[in-house]
Amino acid sequence: MSYPPDPNNPYGQPQQPGYGYPQQAPPAAGYGYPQQPPQAPGYGVPQQPAYGYAPVPGTIQANNGYINVAHLGTVKIATMGQRFAARLIDGLFFGALYAVFAIFGVLGALGVAKDQQDCSSKLDYSTSSYSGTNSAYYDCIHANSQAATGWFVTSMLLFGLFMAVGLLYEWLLVAFTGATLGKFAMGLRVVKENNGQVPGLGGGFIRFIIPSVGSLLCGLGQLLVYLSPFFDNSGKLQGWHDRAAGTLVVKK
Repeated sequence: MSYPPDPNNPYGQPQQPGYGYPQQAPPAAGYGYPQQPPQAPGYGVPQQPAYGYAPVPGTIQANNGYINVAHLGTVKIATMGQRFAARLIDGLFFGALYAVFAIFGVLGALGVAKDQQDCSSKLDYSTSSYSGTNSAYYDCIHANSQAATGWFVTSMLLFGLFMAVGLLYEWLLVAFTGATLGKFAMGLRVVKENNGQVPGLGGGFIRFIIPSVGSLLCGLGQLLVYLSPFFDNSGKLQGWHDRAAGTLVVKK
């Protein structure tokens, strides 16, 4: 015969799960070794842009002479010394052309004067008629006059050519190549600030015409335009002609 379990006998009671040995909940993942949430890239160690590179086009690199230009990356702004040297080379080039023009003019004038003197030696002061020895004098004068006219016309053509070379040299070379001979020699280039391309016909003409108009004021206005990069507080060394054309002068 079986007897019901005595409720006062603790040894006869069925053991409940965990009685005397409480079951602990399984530790959370990483218990004792707290799991840190994944850090965002660069958390605690700010990611710096590459050395010498600015992410925003047109941004000056802490006034260190570098600038970021679209499609060119980080480039160095040409210094005033480099720009002056380039302008000096261009001046020497034009000085050589002007010297050739001046020598031609002087030689032509001397030749006309000599011909006039030769004609004077043929004049017979004993008669004023267009006959005898005086006919040779008048023929000489006529020939000398034609030579002088030819020399004058040629001089004007050369002067016009000289002016045209001055216009096309600065305008077209900068417009299509970004540099004159002086800038090529110094490793400089004129580019558009917004896209890094050459200035084009419009930008090249604006950049050329402003100092040219300034030269009409006895050259003082032109000098001020070329010195105006010193007045640029942005660090880009843009002259008034550069600002009007939207250009920069950079070191290649």
